[in-house]
Amino acid sequence: MGSDLCLPYAVGMPSYRVTMILGSLELGVRPEEVLPTLTQAIADFTTVEASDVAVVKGSPRVVVRFTADTDEAAYLIAEQGVDGSRVSVEPIAWQITRRVGGSWELLE
Repeated sequence: MGSDLCLPYAVGMPSYRVTMILGSLELGVRPEEVLPTLTQAIADFTTVEASDVAVVKGSPRVVVRFTADTDEAAYLIAEQGVDGSRVSVEPIAWQITRRVGGSWELLE
């Protein structure tokens, strides 16, 4: 019985992160206000596992962790999320990483 409880985690979908460095924000929009828009745009297509806002080397960043069946699907989902957030911010850059063991690997 105990092994049945662990089965869904053993065969679950891969986990991905989209990290977006924020550029120009619409007037009156703060970096933390971009996160719900990005998160919802991704949640429209898949399960969102976590989200966060951080400042790294002086640049505000938003990160959304989500699930996807394949790398290709993850890219399309992340792209939809970034495009959806453009109503309030112009991203400087964004990237997708995939969870592999205990680390995150950049998708090419």
